[in-house]
Amino acid sequence: MLTHSFNTKLVTRVMGALLIIEAFFMSLSALVSFYYNEWDLQALVLSSVITFILGAISMIYGRNATKQYGHKESYLIVALVWVVFSFFGLMPYYFSGAIPNYTNAFFETIAGFTTTGCTVLEGSFENYMPHGLLFWRSITQWLGGMGIIVLSLAILPMFGLSGMQLYTAEVTGPTYEKLSPRIQKTAGITWGLYIMLTFLEAVALRLFGMNTFDALCHSFTTIATGGFSTKGRSILEYETLAQSDPSIHYIGIEYTIMIFMLLAGINFAILYSVFFKHRLRRLWEDEECRWYISACLVFGLVVSIGLFADKYLLDPGQSDLLSLSEESFRHGMFTTIATITTTAFANCDYTTWRPFMWTIIFFLMLTGGSAGSTSGGIKWVRIAIFVKNGFAEFKRLIHPTAVIPPMINGKAIRTTTINNVMAFFQFYIIIIVAATLAFTAMGISFDEAVSVSFATIGNIGPGLGQYGPMGCYAHFPMLGKWVMAFVMLVGRLELFTVLLLFSPELWKK
Repeated sequence: MLTHSFNTKLVTRVMGALLIIEAFFMSLSALVSFYYNEWDLQALVLSSVITFILGAISMIYGRNATKQYGHKESYLIVALVWVVFSFFGLMPYYFSGAIPNYTNAFFETIAGFTTTGCTVLEGSFENYMPHGLLFWRSITQWLGGMGIIVLSLAILPMFGLSGMQLYTAEVTGPTYEKLSPRIQKTAGITWGLYIMLTFLEAVALRLFGMNTFDALCHSFTTIATGGFSTKGRSILEYETLAQSDPSIHYIGIEYTIMIFMLLAGINFAILYSVFFKHRLRRLWEDEECRWYISACLVFGLVVSIGLFADKYLLDPGQSDLLSLSEESFRHGMFTTIATITTTAFANCDYTTWRPFMWTIIFFLMLTGGSAGSTSGGIKWVRIAIFVKNGFAEFKRLIHPTAVIPPMINGKAIRTTTINNVMAFFQFYIIIIVAATLAFTAMGISFDEAVSVSFATIGNIGPGLGQYGPMGCYAHFPMLGKWVMAFVMLVGRLELFTVLLLFSPELWKK
């Protein structure tokens, strides 16, 4: 069998090109800082210049690289780019002094790129974080949402490479759907749809009273299912602002974000069919999409009813039941969709609810959206395969000679896919257990440690206790933040891409 030596120059050249892309988006943040005439301009300019220069040097070093590459290069490029982007992306925070601690700056950055809503920013940080840095913070999630490699395939020729191995190493889910025979065109279509949804949400939020800057930043982080907000109290802050500013319609803002979170959790191949081929029925024809939407509706209604009953029992004599119903529905559905789609936005604090309701939210952290979406978590297609395979095993025990394959969308699921899903669940549980043990060893309480493990591997962000939706990770142990960063990366790249790098088999010639 033919083998090839590791193509170091090609990896360096690709990384250099990607760093130039990162420098471009840093420069956009610098323009925002220049527009608002704020003190973070110098740090953003310096960061973008350093990133660009090192990217250019890397490209020059690898200019004569051959195009031959395999799984080793693919997995290393995909995993490495997220780490490298985070190390360079922390510079604006660190150089400006907004986040003077190096670990915290790295944590905030990798939480952004992996679309995990964890933050070290405390209180009303909008009062001490300038617009340029807030814009960069939102951009990190927007870039990470659809994927850095997918973006590079969409806008770069990738030096004549097919890009298939790179694409499959980064795309979410056990399977994927190509929108074109050419993987570069598929990447271009999905990013085009991504940009369109971002623009539509920004316009809608602006119509409901958000200023242009906030509307754009929240749109970036909604479509990416990241959940970074420009406000310390997330979306809940707009309820307070609406009291003094009648132009802000916070109910419209919350429903807009809710709708776009729901859309961002759907496979972008299905969204493409809906928006550009007018095949609305695909939303219900696709079995995973049915599971996902049904879960959002069913669990959202259960939580909403629980909230209504709880509030009504506290004050059974109140007359405005319609307003109470709407508020309970909005808070229940918003929190449920935000959790399932792994978006860290909050319009209330679910940790103050009765245990039954926040326990539902807690276990929904494991689910995630659809494969091929921007959401994290296990994904509903894996859950469907896991459940269907379990029922099929029951039938096989009753009928040992029968061939009873589990089915998805009317097609038998391949044994290799089932094995992949079973292995995914095994490693998912192992990482949660290992992370929980590590956090408890650092003095974190058991319930908070479990919730942080769920929140990081699922790229969600908020957990329980002081790390809930109204809290932050500023005082989490420093070593714990590096563990969280690794778990966030593993979760974003869906375990195998990162874990395979530690396999000796991969590196054997």
